[in-house]
Amino acid sequence: MPETLTFYALSGLAIGASALVIGQRNPMYSVLMLIASFGALAGLYIQLDAPFVAVAQIIIYAGAIMVLFLFVVMLLNAPQEDAAEWDRSHPLRPPVVARFGGMLALLLVVQLAWALLRAGGLGGPVAGLGDADVVSSVRELGRVLFTDYVFAFEATSILILVAMVGAVVLARREGD
Repeated sequence: MPETLTFYALSGLAIGASALVIGQRNPMYSVLMLIASFGALAGLYIQLDAPFVAVAQIIIYAGAIMVLFLFVVMLLNAPQEDAAEWDRSHPLRPPVVARFGGMLALLLVVQLAWALLRAGGLGGPVAGLGDADVVSSVRELGRVLFTDYVFAFEATSILILVAMVGAVVLARREGD
């Protein structure tokens, strides 16, 4: 019973913090809410007996990626969003964005329903997935990630480097 309460508390925190990420007008608060969401997800991973994934969630996302986001937000000195600045002729005016977001939410609900029906309910195993101990050790996981998927890691590092250089170029004021 305490595990169920913990699950619902962490799930509620993750959903609430994620909703506040897109609901904040101040980008700094959005980044902080995203860190809270990542922390709740790490707690859910711990409940799933996946401590390595939980620690990786904290170190990689809440640590490195969020520091990068904070760096970019502070470097760009992004102002608060003002709803009065939206032009009525802008293609991304609020009603268009709301309809698009509603369609994405409906698609998510359909996908979740399909996944639950495929899994045979809320408690059943997902078809095609075996036991959780398929990867027996962190060493084996590291070997697979850094041999079979090394290109994805290198491409991601180049992408992050380009994003940082782009943020510095955008933040540089004329005449500096």
